[in-house]
Amino acid sequence: MSASIPRDVREFLDDYPDNGDDQTRSDNLLFYSNKLRCRPDNLYIDDLHKQWRGDYAKLEYKHGFIQWLFPIPEYGMNYESQPLQRHEAENMKADETIIERVLRSYRLILDFYGMRLEDSETGLLARSDKSYKDRYRNLTRSSHNYLRISRILKCLSILGLERLNAGFLLFVLTEQSEHGELNTPSIRSSMDRWWANCVRNDQERKWISEMVQNVRAGDRGAFTRETYARVLQRRKETGKLAEVTVTDLDQ
Repeated sequence: MSASIPRDVREFLDDYPDNGDDQTRSDNLLFYSNKLRCRPDNLYIDDLHKQWRGDYAKLEYKHGFIQWLFPIPEYGMNYESQPLQRHEAENMKADETIIERVLRSYRLILDFYGMRLEDSETGLLARSDKSYKDRYRNLTRSSHNYLRISRILKCLSILGLERLNAGFLLFVLTEQSEHGELNTPSIRSSMDRWWANCVRNDQERKWISEMVQNVRAGDRGAFTRETYARVLQRRKETGKLAEVTVTDLDQ
């Protein structure tokens, strides 16, 4: 594994080898079961989804909610939340209602970033219809969201939704390559070192990283919306992102 991969991402890729499983701690499972209010905002998850969707000021300036919506086995800035325990993750992955709530959390935060989930099976994203320009502007200026995105991608992987990660990463690459959006040095740095490595599937992580590097270097034309959609569709058909070749992209 590359030494350039940050320590927290290496621990994620290795499935947190030093972490145990505290069976007495189940706050994340209870919250996602709609049986426990998050702290300090004192909301059940269903209420948070309803009340905070589209409240961009709250989503920007509140900082405690992200650990509850996207729990991982790491401490964040909210010490009223708890790191995700192994037994919680297994129970959450097995519960269809909880997974649907995780998808609602993902849609909520995507809307905050100016994006929307078009296909929950492939992970295909699109711009928000009206507000994406303001949302993109906020994302380029508010770098604390880059740490949030790393957490989101880790959480999706841990909870069995890693298929969505390629959809997010390649959408950002499309926006950068085809339109020059989300193309600041700080976003590129976060994407290249952190986000693109938050994929546990070795083949997919390698393919995404190589594609990002090739596009950055100008070794191929623009990574277009058409290419992006074709990549995810081919993965759906073949089962492996790594089986989508450069030749396939040019057809």
